[in-house]
Amino acid sequence: MHIIYQSPRIIIREFLPEEKQTFFDLFIDKQVTQYLTDTSPERCAEMFNELQENYKNKNLSRWAIFDTLDNSFIGMCVARIFVHNTDQIEIGYVLSRAYWGKGIATEVCRAMTQYSFENTKTNEVVAITDLENTGSQNVLQKVGFKRLNNLIRNEEELAYFKIERL
Repeated sequence: MHIIYQSPRIIIREFLPEEKQTFFDLFIDKQVTQYLTDTSPERCAEMFNELQENYKNKNLSRWAIFDTLDNSFIGMCVARIFVHNTDQIEIGYVLSRAYWGKGIATEVCRAMTQYSFENTKTNEVVAITDLENTGSQNVLQKVGFKRLNNLIRNEEELAYFKIERL
């Protein structure tokens, strides 16, 4: 099991094959998924299979976030090549509602940004959010991302953020 980040509060690591249901359960809560596009059981299965394949190929992927104190599942984060500009790495995260408002999103965002700069040649890490997802927008700005002009993806307008390698 490959760990990509650990602190006194959280550990970000590969999902184990037997954690498929844990991954699926994250997408059941409608409040958690309100800003996500496709969380159908079919898409979740596809995502889980993709992440397992990415681990084998040592690619960017999705990773599990666990609480270091009691090993509770917190959520999932991602770093991937940005579809709109392949020179950029896009990061994102989904946290269980029990972990909202505790500073974990900020820590995950910092960790994924650092991971992207340390493990790729990119000079720019980006993130997109639903226009109404002000919580995630605040997290990105707290970490140092700058808001750019909105982006259109699949006919939907999204908030677009970028941070550059120092």
